[in-house]
This record gives sequence, C-alpha cells and structure tokens, in this order.
Amino acid sequence: MVLGHKEHRLLALGRPLGELLALAVSAALDDLLPGSASPPTASVLLVPVPSRPTTTRQRGHEPTLGMTRVAAARLTALGRPAMCVRLLRTRPGLADQAGLDATARAVNLAGAFRAHAPALRRLAGAGRPVHAVVCDDVLTTGATLAEAERALRAVGLRPLAAVAVAATRRRAPA
Repeated sequence: MVLGHKEHRLLALGRPLGELLALAVSAALDDLLPGSASPPTASVLLVPVPSRPTTTRQRGHEPTLGMTRVAAARLTALGRPAMCVRLLRTRPGLADQAGLDATARAVNLAGAFRAHAPALRRLAGAGRPVHAVVCDDVLTTGATLAEAERALRAVGLRPLAAVAVAATRRRAPA
C-alpha cells in the first residue's frame, strides 16, 4: 500500500494509511503516557519526515505529509488533540535512500534535516505544551527517524516517540 501510494500516485490510499498511522501514534502514546485516557494536558504534535524537494516534485505529492495530516485529524476526532506541523526540512545534496544499506543511509542522512525556523517560532508562540511524535511512512534501518530526532533535539524539542506505517524486515549482513 505504501509503495502504491508513494510511487504510483494511488492517492486514495492516503486516508487508510493515515488511519494506520493514527493507530500507531495512539498506541505509542498509550504506552508512553500513563493515564493518557484522561483529558489531555498537551496537544500531540505530529512531525512528518520530509521528502527531498526533487522527489516531491517528481511524485507530485508528499506522501508522509498527507498521511500525517490524516492521522492528526483522526486523533483529534477521537478526543486526542493533534496537529501536523512541517517542522523539518532537508539539506541540499541529500541522496535517494533506495538501495542504500544501513551504513550508507546513516552517512547520507548525517545532518540531513534542520528545523524550519518560521514553523518553530509559530509553535513557540502558541505557548502550549506538546508531545512531539516523528512520523514516517516506512521504517527501514531507523536512520531517518534518528536524524529527525537529532534535528528536533538540536532546537530543544524532545520527541516522545517515532512511528511509521510499515517496517521492512531487517536483513542480516551477507
């Protein structure tokens, strides 16, 4: 489903994938926040992992952003206030991750993300507590989520969790 949505423009899959992402976020919050069934004291801030701008132009959409927006709406409808905020941007020169092994992915992603200052200022200006959750479509090696967490921590935002809609099987080195 993720591949069809991302690479074959099966845009109708964005809604069910976003619903699955909402389930993953909800499960993470239930595990990490004791008493999360009571009225929330903080909003859930869903931070989608950004695609490279060239990839977004080629695809004609940004799949993870769309799924994350659906997840935020679903969580809010279920009584867990959530918002999708595009806090992260990619650096120029970032290579496509497809086909890279774990080591090459980590090297490629080193310093790949930075927080978008205007979005960060808007968030800070709201003055509300948030539980940040990094969202991605597929967990492969964990390098992307680790880099997203690093970029958010660099600006003082400590993610509570990282979630993905799907995960690949870990392959043992040859």
